[in-house]
Amino acid sequence: MLEEQPEGPQSLAEGWSEVGRQFEALGASLARALRAAWAREETRQHVQAVRDGMEKMVNEVDRAVEDAAQSPQGQQLREHAAKTAESLRAAGEQTWQEAQPHLLSALTKINAELKAVVDRLEQKGSASREASPDDMSSGTP
Repeated sequence: MLEEQPEGPQSLAEGWSEVGRQFEALGASLARALRAAWAREETRQHVQAVRDGMEKMVNEVDRAVEDAAQSPQGQQLREHAAKTAESLRAAGEQTWQEAQPHLLSALTKINAELKAVVDRLEQKGSASREASPDDMSSGTP
């Protein structure tokens, strides 16, 4: 059986506001994780390699989309996609309303787990920074 949920614009708006807050928290956690990881030189090198690869992929996909959009099949596909999108929009509204509590729960769990990872990364980064000055001073004549 489905649980009874409050209906109406206010409860729906409040629910989606919470989804927005969870996405905001997720973004902040991801930013902290990236900052903590970025502090390590090895990570910077790996991130740059990933960034270069992603940039190349985006350029290739962009070229393919441009080529496809100009073709007659691309024109037909766009028309069909517009009709399909409208049908999906109508069906999707109800699906989103049903998925909202599950999405909130998942985002909350992801945020908590990501925060734990970030905290561990920051602790390791602090420990590395604290160890570095000692290493340097003991090697100085």
